[in-house]
Amino acid sequence: MATLIPSLAIRPGSVNCGAKDPSKLVAATHYICGNKVACGLEKMDLGRKPILGVVAQNSTRNCHGDIDWKVSATSRVAIEETENKYSTTEIEELESRSTYRFLTEVGGQVKVIVGKKNKKYVVSIEISSLQLYNGDNKIKLSWGVFRSNSSSFMNVDFQNSVPEVGSNTTEIPFIERSSGSFALKLEFEANHAPFYLSFLLKSTLDVDLSSSDIKSHRKTNFCVPVGFGRGYPAPLGLSFSSDGSPNFALFSRNAAGVVLCLYDGTSHKPALEIDLDPYLNRTGDIWHASLESVGPFVSYGYRCKQANLQDSGEKSHTVHVILDPYAKLIRNSFSDDDGLKPQPCLGELQKEPDFNWNDDVHPYIPMEKLVVYRLNVMQFTKDASSEVASDVAGTFSGMMEKLHHFKDLGVNAVLLEPIFSFDERKGPYFPFHFFSPMHIYGPSNGPVSTINSMKEMVKKLHTNGIEVLLEVVVTYTADSGALIGIDDACYYHVDADSGTRNALNCNYPIVLQLIVDCLRYWVTEFHVDGFCFINASSLLRGFHGEYLSRPPLVETITFDPLLSKTKIIADVWDPQNMVLKEIRFPHWKRWAEMNTKFCSDVRNFLRGKGLLSDLATRLCGSGDNFMDGRGPAFSFNFIAKNSGLPLVDLVSFSSREELASELSWNCGKEGPTDKTAVLERRLKQIRNFLFVLYVSLGVPILNMGDECGISSGGSPAHGDRTSFNWNYVKTGFGVQTIQFISFLSSLRSRRHDLLQRRSFLVEENIDWYGSNLYPPRWDNPSSKFLAVRLKTENMEEQIEMSSDSSSSMKGDLFLAFNVAHRPETVVLPPPPTGMAWRRLVDTALPFPGFFTADGEAIPEKESGLVAYEMESYSSVLFEASSTLDE
Repeated sequence: MATLIPSLAIRPGSVNCGAKDPSKLVAATHYICGNKVACGLEKMDLGRKPILGVVAQNSTRNCHGDIDWKVSATSRVAIEETENKYSTTEIEELESRSTYRFLTEVGGQVKVIVGKKNKKYVVSIEISSLQLYNGDNKIKLSWGVFRSNSSSFMNVDFQNSVPEVGSNTTEIPFIERSSGSFALKLEFEANHAPFYLSFLLKSTLDVDLSSSDIKSHRKTNFCVPVGFGRGYPAPLGLSFSSDGSPNFALFSRNAAGVVLCLYDGTSHKPALEIDLDPYLNRTGDIWHASLESVGPFVSYGYRCKQANLQDSGEKSHTVHVILDPYAKLIRNSFSDDDGLKPQPCLGELQKEPDFNWNDDVHPYIPMEKLVVYRLNVMQFTKDASSEVASDVAGTFSGMMEKLHHFKDLGVNAVLLEPIFSFDERKGPYFPFHFFSPMHIYGPSNGPVSTINSMKEMVKKLHTNGIEVLLEVVVTYTADSGALIGIDDACYYHVDADSGTRNALNCNYPIVLQLIVDCLRYWVTEFHVDGFCFINASSLLRGFHGEYLSRPPLVETITFDPLLSKTKIIADVWDPQNMVLKEIRFPHWKRWAEMNTKFCSDVRNFLRGKGLLSDLATRLCGSGDNFMDGRGPAFSFNFIAKNSGLPLVDLVSFSSREELASELSWNCGKEGPTDKTAVLERRLKQIRNFLFVLYVSLGVPILNMGDECGISSGGSPAHGDRTSFNWNYVKTGFGVQTIQFISFLSSLRSRRHDLLQRRSFLVEENIDWYGSNLYPPRWDNPSSKFLAVRLKTENMEEQIEMSSDSSSSMKGDLFLAFNVAHRPETVVLPPPPTGMAWRRLVDTALPFPGFFTADGEAIPEKESGLVAYEMESYSSVLFEASSTLDE
């Protein structure tokens, strides 16, 4: 015997299809229960009597033997004589046919076929092997229709917005066939769908007309959908079949019920709500349903009924409509008719737009060769000084208007602050959705234009050899409009450090799947080149907040066949607590990290409070963190970020207590000043920061605005960052700093053998010096001077090839740093044979002479030694070059 589908239960809910005058509504359709009939029903006043009640009375009173009934769906109903024209063959020819099988509580089987023909839905019900008490039993069908409340059936007009509990049911007799089975067919106008047909069987004795109800073996009514289907549990979210029919799938393990809400765009209230049946429209923990077409609906959402909030006895409000976590196109939130209560974002009921990538290819720049520029999409071109057209200012399209700026800086990768849809009140680090770019970054604020604008941006950057990296926040969500209310017990846990209740349970299987699906989507659909994971320490948390040595999410990303080919970076900065957490991140030799120690050690040293050993470690690629099978290329170095003080404020503000953690130094005067000595010291310090950033092994990250001195007024808060003022680029400071950064980028590329390495320098190729070529006093806090010589590894091979005029020899590099209050005389070691030292950088010299690509020759003193006078708070760079080039 074939396996039978379990019986279907029903759940309460609500329905709203728009209220109309009941007296003008169309009645129910047809039912057929035999061969022929010629009976009439009295005319009915729909404004005074529920039509289903009338039909039930007449059908019960007039139906006899093997006659055939047909109730017309007209405002003035009549029963007309008809042949039973639905044969088995014709049933099989029904469009969109679905079959449902049930067991009854007294044995026997119920088979229901739902299909469509001639703009009507046909429901065929057949009962077989039913064990009746005796042959005198008659079987009737007691049925009603509902969309979201099984205990309150709707009138057959399908549009009464206030159903009555226990009313609006109809009884229709089955016809017994010669085989002992019973059959009956119903018809409904297609424009009344979708809805549920709920029914039970009544066994009646002719002797005393007593009856008993027969339900499913689960002791519930039988229930089948009409006008929509069971759907499929995969893929999650909204998907479309080849014929354009939409499928909805949502995970919720603990919801008592899920209501699909459909909107037609004419109101902020749902035009239609369908309470998904937990036995028909649920597979495991996935609720699903499908429609034959989108129809008049433009957007959708869900209500999750009685979803318990984390660790509390409260219940979520069923009036709260939740955005589909997997929606790819989302409709902006808006206010209600009074402009008071914000309405939720909704998923758009349409396919994603096609985009012609024209054979776009990822640049696949090796990690060690990256030079990264971090920016906020809106703030980059929002200011009027950008001279970008107002309709694209602050958008992905606006970014492309400034492509030349990236080239001027010599960067080959942009790192975008989070672009996922976020809570505008709290900023981009508080997302409420993971599969859609924020609508404000599109030219018209619409989902399609935003998506196309971003894809055009990525395509153009790739064409110019620039990679696109995204900062992503997947460890927590905004407080509202996100996953909250779907299944809090699965999606969230209470963060032990902050006490927040919006921390995502990242390593829980369904959340892990959501995050991985999201990352794959951005790679496949938007061609992004990598991700920087904000608050990465929370990626290591288990179900109960404990730290895991092998977190499943991190390991899954590491070995995913698609994501493992992208650049994956861990950033332990926590935007909620505004702190940097130092942890040992499990990397499997694939994960890079934002090097917070580089930031703090370089800041400390340049303000005169750090150790020489700390600076040396950072210059050589932070072996304390990355000499574990990775290498210096996995160290993403930064001086300033989009949180904390920007670069110009690091040398201008330090007196306030709130800035203690910034490790800043105001260079002798707090805030703005006109003192020349202070201004000169600040200028040298800014150059020193940039110099150390670019000559250190690892990947340098330049923060938006630091190239031209944009200030936050001494505030470390991310919200106090201002839009990029393009007038600053044209100032004397902006011009010289941008040219200096461009020079440093070119230097890294030209001397990639020493400055862009995937492996660490060997000890034999590094010489360290203190004052007067003495060994450094590594752990003496009073030592303020450090010099290092980086030796070219293949010098002997270059000398042998020096006779070839086409070859250019690459000599050693000599770097020195003086953070003392007094000048320092530097004695340079002898250069390689046939070479001489040339000065490339001295951060104490005036512009334009403080850096040069060709190098300035340094005259030798007695005994062939070269001595150079360094000013206080300055850095210098020398390169050994062939004397034949002079």
